[in-house]
Amino acid sequence: MKRHVFALDLVPDATKIAAYVDWHTKVWPDIKFSIIEAGIVSMEIYRFENRLMMIMEVDQTFSFANKAEKDAGNPRVQEWESLMDYFQQPIPGSVEGEKWALMSKIFDLKK
Repeated sequence: MKRHVFALDLVPDATKIAAYVDWHTKVWPDIKFSIIEAGIVSMEIYRFENRLMMIMEVDQTFSFANKAEKDAGNPRVQEWESLMDYFQQPIPGSVEGEKWALMSKIFDLKK
């Protein structure tokens, strides 16, 4: 199983942050299905202030390209992403047009 870790910022507005957190207590079933169908076995999002960190564990069938292609053709995923765009902003240093910035592991206690 492979793990990917991402960072993203929320718009620094307490009302928007609270709404974003609330949306993630009731993620639409078809969004969860699209995540699982892509080969994502586990996904967790953590928050400190307006900074988010997402941990994704994927199986051998997962690829970023396939996930992006399926998401682009899924109107419900596009609707969810548009809704989330209202709350999100790129993390400083991220690539233009990138929402979640892929983080690099710099330490592993097991190694």
